[in-house]
Amino acid sequence: MRDCFGDAALSTGVKYPKSAYWYLQLLLGQKFDSPLVTKYRQWFPYYDMRKDEERGTILFQHDSETAYSPEELVAMILNYTRIIAQDYAEQPIRDCVITVPVFYTQAQRRAMLYAANLVGLNVLQLMTDAAATALNYGLFRQASFNATPQYIMFYDVGALSTTASIIEYRKAQVKEGSVANTYPQLSVKGVGYDHLLGGLEIDIRLRDHLARSFEGMKKTQGSVFESPRAMGKLLKEAKRVKRVLSANTDFYAQVEGLLEDVDFKLKVTREELEAMCSDLYDRVQEPVRQALEAADMTMVEMDSVILMGGGTRVPRFQEALLKAVNKPDLGRSLNTDEAAALGAVYQAAGQTKLFRVKKFIVKDANVLPIVVSFEKRVSGEGEEGEEEEEEVVKVVKKTLFQRSNAYPQKKVLTFNRYSKDFPFSVYYSHLGFLSDDEKTYVGRLNLSEVYLAGVGDALSTHSGAEAKGIKAHFRMDESGLLLLDYVESLFEYPPDEEEQSTFAKIGSTLSNLFGGGSSETETTEEPSSAATEEGEGEKGEEGEGEKAGTETEGEGEGVSEKEEEAGEGDQEEKVEEDDEGAVEEEDLHSDEGAKEEEEAVPVEEEEGEVPAGEETPESAAAAGNSEETETRDETPPTEETTPPTTDEGEEGDEKEAENDSETTPEPEGSQANDTASDAESTKKSKKKERRRFQPAGR
Repeated sequence: MRDCFGDAALSTGVKYPKSAYWYLQLLLGQKFDSPLVTKYRQWFPYYDMRKDEERGTILFQHDSETAYSPEELVAMILNYTRIIAQDYAEQPIRDCVITVPVFYTQAQRRAMLYAANLVGLNVLQLMTDAAATALNYGLFRQASFNATPQYIMFYDVGALSTTASIIEYRKAQVKEGSVANTYPQLSVKGVGYDHLLGGLEIDIRLRDHLARSFEGMKKTQGSVFESPRAMGKLLKEAKRVKRVLSANTDFYAQVEGLLEDVDFKLKVTREELEAMCSDLYDRVQEPVRQALEAADMTMVEMDSVILMGGGTRVPRFQEALLKAVNKPDLGRSLNTDEAAALGAVYQAAGQTKLFRVKKFIVKDANVLPIVVSFEKRVSGEGEEGEEEEEEVVKVVKKTLFQRSNAYPQKKVLTFNRYSKDFPFSVYYSHLGFLSDDEKTYVGRLNLSEVYLAGVGDALSTHSGAEAKGIKAHFRMDESGLLLLDYVESLFEYPPDEEEQSTFAKIGSTLSNLFGGGSSETETTEEPSSAATEEGEGEKGEEGEGEKAGTETEGEGEGVSEKEEEAGEGDQEEKVEEDDEGAVEEEDLHSDEGAKEEEEAVPVEEEEGEVPAGEETPESAAAAGNSEETETRDETPPTEETTPPTTDEGEEGDEKEAENDSETTPEPEGSQANDTASDAESTKKSKKKERRRFQPAGR
């Protein structure tokens, strides 16, 4: 039997149900004991599914000699779609943008990339269904966008899941060199979802209803539930009956030769179907509630609600959604079958050099909070205040990427007061906004275990310098993948009088002659903002000498990004003043940034499909146990047309960035004055040295 896809596979699957594979995206990146795998086996009991002993995932035993993993089957489908596109375009195709559900974990995203790599596809970006649909919707409405944000909710009822997404549309200014251009921009503000609320659940319930009705007729000796071919026929008929009942009140389901050459015919009414799925309609409003909570908004602020997905054609779904959103009507202008694909096509065209399309900025949002934890050792005290020999170990937790944080984005984590090698963990946390069932669908929470080696060696090498901590550079790229680019240690050497330039000395002398100032050069450092840390999940442990600074480079707005709510208790990180070293800014679009991205070490999830490669650790230096978090957007900085306000704290951050930036040599023939000489002498008063190394991660 040759391989077939689409409608041909649907027809063949009725005769050979064990050889036809459905809804494989649900199984990507899942362990064999995952609740989603258990649910899949309940839907399709005739599959011979076995455990992959090497990876712990699942395998479909196709025949006695062949077994397929979900990634291999998805790769076949991707290759088939490429063949269709190549026949239409009449040229070879290698680059692509693939859409994935908004709730895909790190392991599931990497499994999709692995599947594409199996057939030689170069994935430019993994784009969520919500962002792709919103892009397609906004392309034809750019004229209505301005500096005032517009909020649209997209409600997508697909075959497997239901998603509610809140999208913000506005015009934003992007600085490109010395020119500021205005482009439309969409931002995902909040997402809510239900993993198993979709059209397939209705199909399965209707299929089982038809099977029970046939069993009640007592016309066969065998059981229809034990015949994979008969159950395949009933599933196909259930899908047809569901579509017809969306526009009619009753319909006859009929299958010729269902089992033992016995025909089957049964009248099904819309009321009966709605009664079978009454509990499903009660779950319609939950994704809406989650999305509003994530965006910190209300339905009053929504301009409209747009329907997406084939499941929205069910009348009862629309009635339940109207009640949940409290709107007079629902938008039905999108082509539910093509909207996400068309949005992904436009995004792919914008990332290649073969096409010239109008720029449309897309900012997606992280759904599951990601936390970094490490140990902090604190010396105990005796009764009289004397230190004891024993040390108390406390676990400090810091939220790296909060719920609804925009990406692509970079964050820098600084560890201080460490003098020995140490590990830290990266994992999902603060999942209190999910139901108990949804928490189990996330799978294993641990993302990676990172061990930093060579800390003591680096400290001994730079014993004459002041250690400024170890900086771990994390990045969430356009595909929503978390990467640990590199880890570096910073040392600051004392100022050297001989290294001061002649112009600096002349300027200092002139300043003393005409200004009456001291001959000594004073250096000042602006304090950096710091966020209190979370220890053992308790507020009482925050701020015990270890703090993390958070600075966000927004879309050119010149103000710090609003702190997102994090944690099961919806706690906000408070910004405090810290005298520790300033956070350095980096140009994410420079050539140096591109080289760093090539050296990126992926932070892999233990349940991921692609095994994480271990890097050879090099030396690092550290001083301390606190952490400092810096965020930067990967997208070009943008500005709203309305000038934003800047408070004193933000001005301090800008000044601090200027102090840390490298000095540009003064051109020959320039005249030294008091201001220039003072600035040059201040910048050259201290010398910094960096020591970069790669961590060993598991």
